[in-house]
Amino acid sequence: MAIADEGQLVRSSQKGDLDAFNTLVQAYQRQVYNLCLRMLGAAAAEDAAQETFIAAYRRLSGFRGGNFRAWLLRIAANICCDELRRQRSRPAASLAAALEAGSPADVPSDSAGPEEEALRRELGRHLQQGLATLPAEQRLVIILRDVHGLSYEELTEAMGCSLGTVKSRIARGRARMRDYLMARRELLARQFRHKE
Repeated sequence: MAIADEGQLVRSSQKGDLDAFNTLVQAYQRQVYNLCLRMLGAAAAEDAAQETFIAAYRRLSGFRGGNFRAWLLRIAANICCDELRRQRSRPAASLAAALEAGSPADVPSDSAGPEEEALRRELGRHLQQGLATLPAEQRLVIILRDVHGLSYEELTEAMGCSLGTVKSRIARGRARMRDYLMARRELLARQFRHKE
């Protein structure tokens, strides 16, 4: 989602206008939180999202234009990757355990019936568990492309790498997700099973 006067809000924020920055936070808080949730799980997502906006505010003077959403999601991605490194370096509950405690699929849909809702949650749980098995770079690019819908141009900016690297990470991540789900297809509801 792009906001109408984003450039003006950024410039005002750079001059110290907290109301303008709060408008930017409100516009992007859901995307930042969802990225953190899918990268880190429910236990750490809120803190990482908050840290993202604090870091963005502190670094706002260094923003030289371009795509603000990609810049913001890159900050969030870096914070998530730092947290994943911290988690690997110290004994803690696994990401899989955090995912079982709370998942993006736990939010009910208003339009689905009970059976559809249960199937949607089951698929969401399997997708989230599959994402958790991917290396951080592949997980990040899959979330940014397939969940948040960033363009390839935005992805290169958000990831800080070349288009070829982005496309390769997407291809590898999708292949690993496909393999993960195919290995567990009997656990998926019938309509989500891949036909061979």
